[in-house]
Amino acid sequence: MKEKGSVFSRAKNRRSFLKNGIVAAGAATIGTAMLPGTPAAFAAEEDDRSPITKGDIAILTFLQALEQVEADLWIQYSELGGTQDNEVSGVNGGNPAYTAALTILDGDMPQYIHDNTDDEISHAAFLQKYLESKGASAVSLESFRHLPTSKAAGANQNFKGDGGRLTNLTQLTIDTSFWTRYRSITNPDFDVAAKFIQATGNPDGTNSLNGGRFTAIPRSDDDTAGSDPSNPPASISARLQAIAFTAGFHFAFIEQGGTSLYPTLAQKVTNLEVLRVLLSIGPSETMHFQTWQDKAGNANQGNAPLTVTDPVNKSTVTFFDLHVAQGETNPESSNGDTLQANLIMPEPTHFLDKNLGPVAIIRPTSTLNGGAVASVQAFADDGLFLNPATGKNTGIVARLMHLAEAADEARRRS
Repeated sequence: MKEKGSVFSRAKNRRSFLKNGIVAAGAATIGTAMLPGTPAAFAAEEDDRSPITKGDIAILTFLQALEQVEADLWIQYSELGGTQDNEVSGVNGGNPAYTAALTILDGDMPQYIHDNTDDEISHAAFLQKYLESKGASAVSLESFRHLPTSKAAGANQNFKGDGGRLTNLTQLTIDTSFWTRYRSITNPDFDVAAKFIQATGNPDGTNSLNGGRFTAIPRSDDDTAGSDPSNPPASISARLQAIAFTAGFHFAFIEQGGTSLYPTLAQKVTNLEVLRVLLSIGPSETMHFQTWQDKAGNANQGNAPLTVTDPVNKSTVTFFDLHVAQGETNPESSNGDTLQANLIMPEPTHFLDKNLGPVAIIRPTSTLNGGAVASVQAFADDGLFLNPATGKNTGIVARLMHLAEAADEARRRS
């Protein structure tokens, strides 16, 4: 047994080893070049890879572009509500009132926002360098960086020289149905007619974050007037609380998109190293999503429903205490109406075949519901690219859609 363990601990290509039926010969002929950690051992692994395909590059290029979008929006959140240091923000000390409002969701919110921002910046930078290392061209979205910056205290008015942003966080329409999707036995990839209600708003669908245009950051100091960081939530106005709660649900909305996108695109990858890149970055997006839905569930905890109408755009939202909302049922609900806050683990759901029984999975992971085009459309519907001067999406949507179509068309080669 000792000799067998030694052989297999040193053999790097076990599948080929067994397939060719040369275990005994391998035990006799493996030399020091196959010892773990040696360059030759890694080279042997490299030989087992298919070359990087055009489809692989299309997938990486799209992800590199989309990570720039995520980095842009998270930088704005971090400037105003994240821990302030030279690693990410390094600007004007944040916005104390907004930061305090966010801590109603969790006392660690500033650090979490900072770290999520740092992660997205690293994703965009790594994918750019990886593409370039393979002789491929990375995408620059700088020509679309002309959306306005918040005028509230703490926002960097000179971001990248002129303050322009890729994304707009002040006119959001946030689909919070992800909340009930992960708490239901139904799966949008499997149960085509599945229903998932919103986590915000009234039972009749009114006053939802999915039904208007809401700001998730203070647009100016008018949005923080009457609030101070001394004793949240008592010292925070209803208006600013609603802005912070909107941000909390938006954090989760953004990250659940990445949670689905990476495994969806991974199914199309040919090259093993590219697959490793997607399978290594993707789970970090899932970590983000898990964190943010837990924090969003603390909105308005212990209080009567909070209804706020934005004085600027007249959109109205109602936040309920989700800790006392509809819980799990037996049998599990197929109505998509489970709202209980602390059910943050994915409910087992239908997958591939009902005869296999329910299983806890990421969903959706189909190209139709969770692919590149679907992700861009979701971001556009969210209002991320709306230019307040025109009321229309910027040209970045067409650019991202072009990249998304190429990524979705990629096919794994055997």
